[in-house]
Amino acid sequence: MKTSRRRVRGPLLAVLLTLGLSLSATPASAFPGSPGPATPDIVDSTEHGGRTVALTFDDGPNPEDTPELLDVLRRHRVRAVFCLQGDQVQRHPGIARRIAREGHTLCNHSMYHGDMGDWSEEEIRADLLETDAAIREAVPFARIPYFRAPYGSWGRSPGVAADLGMQPLGWSLAVEDWVPPGTDELVRRVEEGVGPGAVVLLHDGGGDRSQTVEAVARVVPELRSAGWRFTLPARCG
Repeated sequence: MKTSRRRVRGPLLAVLLTLGLSLSATPASAFPGSPGPATPDIVDSTEHGGRTVALTFDDGPNPEDTPELLDVLRRHRVRAVFCLQGDQVQRHPGIARRIAREGHTLCNHSMYHGDMGDWSEEEIRADLLETDAAIREAVPFARIPYFRAPYGSWGRSPGVAADLGMQPLGWSLAVEDWVPPGTDELVRRVEEGVGPGAVVLLHDGGGDRSQTVEAVARVVPELRSAGWRFTLPARCG
């Protein structure tokens, strides 16, 4: 897991806050394909429950593993949520474009993966806006319907995210792939832990994620053959 990199302060903070006031008053329809209003409730299930599961991937894009993961998802015709870290998008904009081009859903995962637990609303808003701007620089007019707080340390961020049109996105199953336990163990954790409407927390960035990619390649066909359907998290809490 990572430690906080930095907060947005000074003149940049003032500029982003001004921009935030403007964006918060902009209807969701201003961005093509945008959904309706978000709520501050943290969603951790799929919309319809039952034998459905949503795969979500944090901390990318990562040039070592994200393309391999995208190949796996494309091969199995699964669409997932990618929780993008702003500085990683700036480093690897082409991968971010590929994620969007292949039909996956984008999520704001902060600019530098800082712990927002004790941040002010103004600091959170500035960070989320900076991250949105980084994503849209790589993927113009990107739809970003979700926000996930680094470390699950939400603080005041759910209300800020909802005000900016992003639904706070949690999870119901974390397989702890940030400390790679081996592919077999990851497969076991997913298959034994998944339940109706599960939102699974996985990682494509933040380190060597080859075990995660291999586990997804095995888990997807096995779950599908057992009657599970892959979908997206609920849009509102």
